[in-house]
Amino acid sequence: MAKATQKMSLHSRLVRSIMALSSITVLIAAISIINMVDKEGDETIASETRAWANILAKNSSRFLESDNDVSQVKLKEELKELITTPIINHIHVYRLNEDGSVEYFTSYNKNHRFPAISNKIDQISQLSTIQYQNNHLELIVKISQGQQTLGYLFIQSSLLEKQSFIRKLTYMTLAFLVLTLMLAFAVSQWLFRTTTQPMVKLIDDISKISQSRNYQTQLTRQPYKELDILTKSINVLLLRTDKHVSNFVEEQEHVESKNQALENRLSARTDALKESNQELLSTLEKLHEFQDQLVETEKMASLGDMVAGIAHEVNTPIGLGVTASSLLADKLSEIKMAFDNQTLKSSQLKKFLTDSDENVAIIFRNLERAAKLISSFKKVAVDQSSAESRTFNVSGLVDEVLLTISAKIESANVNVKVNCPEELYITSKPGPINQILINLILNSIFHAFDGLDNGTITINIMNLSDQLHINYRDDGNGIDESIKAKIFDPFTTTKRGSGGSGLGMHLVYNLVTQALDGHITLEEEEERGVSFDITFPVELAASE
Repeated sequence: MAKATQKMSLHSRLVRSIMALSSITVLIAAISIINMVDKEGDETIASETRAWANILAKNSSRFLESDNDVSQVKLKEELKELITTPIINHIHVYRLNEDGSVEYFTSYNKNHRFPAISNKIDQISQLSTIQYQNNHLELIVKISQGQQTLGYLFIQSSLLEKQSFIRKLTYMTLAFLVLTLMLAFAVSQWLFRTTTQPMVKLIDDISKISQSRNYQTQLTRQPYKELDILTKSINVLLLRTDKHVSNFVEEQEHVESKNQALENRLSARTDALKESNQELLSTLEKLHEFQDQLVETEKMASLGDMVAGIAHEVNTPIGLGVTASSLLADKLSEIKMAFDNQTLKSSQLKKFLTDSDENVAIIFRNLERAAKLISSFKKVAVDQSSAESRTFNVSGLVDEVLLTISAKIESANVNVKVNCPEELYITSKPGPINQILINLILNSIFHAFDGLDNGTITINIMNLSDQLHINYRDDGNGIDESIKAKIFDPFTTTKRGSGGSGLGMHLVYNLVTQALDGHITLEEEEERGVSFDITFPVELAASE
């Protein structure tokens, strides 16, 4: 939750503004005055120092010219007598020798509290202009006679008196600032009481109107022009509010009456809708039952197609076996008659043995083929009628499915290519898988290759990440664009009047998504034919 913004009162804003303005004004004035006093004090002391330096240098020249041994003492005494200003702390006098060297001559200290300082001979060039230190300034001037330089005079002046005056001035400024703040606070309080009293009265009147909701009440005139304009605007707003409230009440009553009428109509229509909805639910249940029956019928129809195909396939080898066995029986009767009549020849016996080997071989091959067909049909039929999981070889399952519908495949002149690892054993539900493959192949034969002389079906199977991937593809006529989006919906067919139920792909979709818990998608990028991608989870198993 966002933190509520704190509002500043008008009183606080007024007091702070006046006090801040007063403080800033006083501080700016005080800082300006102090800076000006400080600057003028430095200039005054520097000017006075320069004047004293010139005077003392002029009086010291005659002592530097003298070779008398007491000239140093006399100069020192004269300096004490001449210096009457309290700003000078130290005086050093240096003499310039004929060889150009500079030596200390004499000095002056203000009193015993100002001990002697080191000479400044090495700073003569640097101190030719005034240099400011923390509490004093220093200057060195030449002592000359005419054009001849006799020596140098070092002077140090104190800045303590100026600094003391500035401190006093600062204290006075702070005291004046406090006094100004107190006066500003008193003035702001007086201004607030004077200007806000009418505003407080106006706020109270508006609060009373808000509580009573009597918007016909008018506010009284105000003494200040701005507040009076605000009062007039509020009075206009109150009149308009009263008008809007009256209109709103009338509209509310009208809306309530209309709502009541609508509720009555809605109640009547709701009752009628409930009756219609009940009828629709009953009809929908019947449709679902009919759809389930049709799906079961479609399953049985596919099983019937397999039975017819297997019957046709089994009939051929059994017929050949019967024919071969009849020929063998006839040959055997001839040999027996010749043996009984004692007319049996070795060539006749040899020919009988040769023909018998051929007939027995024909009988064995055809009976073996019939047994294989019946065994495959039995496995497929059992798998289709059972949804139990078991371990099986995927390639073998596909071969059994193709064998059971081989008659349909051959009659349609369709070539089926299967790409599947030979040693791929999985644990899954073989029944739904062979039903899916049978429905897809029969769907291609009946629809994709309708009107074509031949066709090719390609089935690619692989295992990736515990998922069995089956890509089913044919190069037939493809799927019409109008039904691509609803290819897996029930009763979707292009041969509704030619025996097509429209449940084949719906059955495939239900087997993939419900029985195998997988996914099936139709690839739409194919230029010719159709392609389905089927994936569902499996468990890899060791080869049996």
